[in-house]
Amino acid sequence: MPAVTENFPSRPSAPLPIGISECLLGSEVRYDGSGAKSSFPHAALDGLFEYRGICPEVGIGMSVPREPIRLVGKAMQPRAVGVKQPDLDVTDALDLYGRKAVTGLQDVCGYVFMKGSPSCGLFRVKVYPHEQGKVTGAPDLRGRGIYAAAVTDELPNLPVEENGRMNDPVLRENFVLRTFTYGHWLKLMELGLSARRLIEFHSRYKYLLMAHSVAHYNEAGRLLSDLKRDLPEKARQYVAALMAGLSRPATRKGHANVLSHLQGYLKRSLDTDSRQELDALISAYRIGEQPLLAPLALLKHHFRRHPDDYIAYQTYLDPHPERSALRRAL
Repeated sequence: MPAVTENFPSRPSAPLPIGISECLLGSEVRYDGSGAKSSFPHAALDGLFEYRGICPEVGIGMSVPREPIRLVGKAMQPRAVGVKQPDLDVTDALDLYGRKAVTGLQDVCGYVFMKGSPSCGLFRVKVYPHEQGKVTGAPDLRGRGIYAAAVTDELPNLPVEENGRMNDPVLRENFVLRTFTYGHWLKLMELGLSARRLIEFHSRYKYLLMAHSVAHYNEAGRLLSDLKRDLPEKARQYVAALMAGLSRPATRKGHANVLSHLQGYLKRSLDTDSRQELDALISAYRIGEQPLLAPLALLKHHFRRHPDDYIAYQTYLDPHPERSALRRAL
């Protein structure tokens, strides 16, 4: 277990800066002059984020209200054109605006996009088959908004999500967890990369990653096994594996696996009855009879009584501010 590195960056504190579709803040910038604040769970995220709103359509000079646009053509290479005026093509303008916008997004820890938008939608955006200015069939649901595609292409490790999915408590917790992890990574990069700091960063996040994806946990371990050559490239590959793994919401099996690993640090400290009680609670959680907070609370209780320096740095136990109660539904 690595010793704590001097000048290692502290974990980020709320509120974290994140990008967001401007309409989700209530600004009346949609094509029909409306906003969409009610479709984002602001109350559940109160105090966690500092929002940086962007409307790419307004950014490229389109008016409010304006001609609505839609995606047409092939799902993997769609064009954004006017619904009523198909000769209006803003594809290149939206793409260029997104690629330029990332220069001002280097410090953000995440981004929430507007669901279904031909500019900002992340998943299942409708792409219509199109010939001679007319729709010729049912839409393909494999599309991604032009602006969103540009941003995610330029910042592939940035935690991203859609507003609609943020109403799901599991996906909401997962997004917040990723933003705080990514924020810590940005602080590490700002302080300066070294092999020792990279190893320590992983030592703090290893159990969190294990809970979400054992495959990515193993990949990260392999990457860090030899840091003598091309450290920047190893770091790039590492953070890609870390963020990809964390993007998979942890299952009960994954959490129970990590809880059992953490329990192992207490094997010499707990008496038989206490070990059996913790075993039973982890098993009950695994099969759905208890919420995650039950075994977590008992583990934290035991670690308060029997402190362990290595466990004290594990982000798994508190991946985001406790006051947010994000793990209540897990």
